[in-house]
Formats: sequence, structure tokens, C-alpha cells
Amino acid sequence: MKRLVLYIFFIAFFNSSKAQIHEVGVFLGGTNYVGDIGKTNYINPNELGIGFIYKWNKSERHSYRFTYMQGNIKGNDLDSKVPSRHLRGYSFTNTIKEVSAGLEFNFFPFDLHQFDMQYTPYVFTGVNYFWHNDFESDDINAGKGFDKGRSFSIPMVLGFKARIAHSFILGIEAGARYTLSDNLDGSNSPNDNYESIRFGNTNSNDWYMFTGMTLTYTFGENPCFCPQGKK
Repeated sequence: MKRLVLYIFFIAFFNSSKAQIHEVGVFLGGTNYVGDIGKTNYINPNELGIGFIYKWNKSERHSYRFTYMQGNIKGNDLDSKVPSRHLRGYSFTNTIKEVSAGLEFNFFPFDLHQFDMQYTPYVFTGVNYFWHNDFESDDINAGKGFDKGRSFSIPMVLGFKARIAHSFILGIEAGARYTLSDNLDGSNSPNDNYESIRFGNTNSNDWYMFTGMTLTYTFGENPCFCPQGKK
């Protein structure tokens, strides 16, 4: 009986998998950060960001999306228009590497079964797991990475995509990540020995952004996104 159930499950999964369009591609753009050092602009890419994308399109309205992104982030109080930050003069650099899984939703139907011009705005959200340097600062100005920090973040991505060829889709997107860390910039070291020299708003976590372009290649058997009973 167990073998029969497993056999039925395998057949159902195999048939469902064949009825999808897959996408693989790349992201190229920039990164920036918002926290306790430097500028407070949410879209202000100042470092290179790259990534890899996989999408499993389940309908003309939504797809499951998995990504790997990486890039550097930096902040410098001398670039800030906030007077107190400018006078303070702190700076830092850090590295972000993240893996992400979530749901991408299309505002307009995006039917890859049709090969005419397709375009739509979209949003993406889910959950990220990312790696970064935690800081233990000698003088608070930039600090020195002493450990590899790991945390979660929540992505909020808005984009626009269009088919540019038979199997290629070009997109542009801006994605903010709200992190569960307040130490991307060294302002809130997890080391209790440095509690007295923490600075900034310790009740507000850091953000980082990826802004740029995506190019994906579609493959796999075309799904039929038609209503039941129609072909």
C-alpha cells in the first residue's frame, strides 16, 4: 500500500513538474545600505551587486522564486546631509551574501504560453537568510570584522519585466531588505564588552538594497494557463 501511494505521488509530481515553465538568469546592479552611518536614501546604489535567479512559474500571475545575491555595502557620515552625522565622520564597509525564497506576483497576466509581447509590473516577497561581518570596533570608526554574522531579512521588491525575445525576459527591479540585525555598520556590537560605545538608534534595525536589472531564460514544457475544460 505504501509503495502504491508513493507511486501515485511520484506520477502526480512528475506530471505537475512537466506542466511548468522554468526561468534561470542573472541579476546585475548595485547595492546600498540604510542604518546608523551615512546617507538615509533607500535607493542609492553605490557598490556592485550580482546574483543568480531561478523561477518556477505556476500560473500567469505568480511564480516561486529563488535567488542568490551578493555585494558590498558601505556608509560614510561625510556623505550624509544630517548635520550630526556629518560632524561625527564615521564610515564602514561590509559584505552581504544572501539566499532568498518567496513568491513573485504579476500585476498583469504574464502568459509564457503566448509568444507575443508580454510585460507587467511585479512584486516579490519571502524570506532571506544572509551572511555579513559583525563588528567589534576599536574606535567605532569603521570597526574591524571579528565574526561572521548570520541573520534573516524580509525582501520587498518592486519591478517591471518584459519579454524581449522568444525565450528571454528582461526586468528592472528595486528591492529593499529589512534585516533582523542592527550591526551591519558596527553600531551595535553583539559583544557585551562594547555596550558602552554603541551608538545610533539601537531600536531600529538596518536595511540593505539591491537595485538593478535581471535577464532570465525560459525553458521547459509550456503550461496551459487556460480555465478547466478549455485548451
